Amino acid sequence: MKIIAIAAVTAGGKTTVVNELKDQLPNTRSLHFDDYSFEGEVDDFCVWIQQGADYNVWNLEPLIKDILELKKTDTEYLLLDYPFAYCHKALSEFIDRAIFIDTPLDIAVARRILRDMNNATGEDIRNDLEIYLKYARAAYVQMLKDVLPSSGHIID
Repeated sequence: MKIIAIAAVTAGGKTTVVNELKDQLPNTRSLHFDDYSFEGEVDDFCVWIQQGADYNVWNLEPLIKDILELKKTDTEYLLLDYPFAYCHKALSEFIDRAIFIDTPLDIAVARRILRDMNNATGEDIRNDLEIYLKYARAAYVQMLKDVLPSSGHIID
């Protein structure tokens, strides 16, 4: 089984690409990072970045367990909708190829608002954008510094 990780910033198009590839490739399964809860999951990305942005603080054992189970099947391709590419040591050894979708940050933020804030008020959206500018943007930029260059392939 070939394991392909599709990475991008939040709302950068990972799920869209994984679902499209899954429809195109025969005998393909997918696992989605957002379907899991992980110990060590980062609550405050600003603090995480200030402390060195260590991707290995995430305990990805539940995802790794599912990868190992799928390796026992006749699945030809496993697509990981997964933001870290090769940056997490324990998971990186399973990845055959890591692809990073280099989505411009303004497009990613617009996609996230359209996806997650469909019923939000204008005030909710303004507050969310203020939080993005003050805090969350740093996490997006950190991914461009770490995850993008660690990926084997970059798609813009």
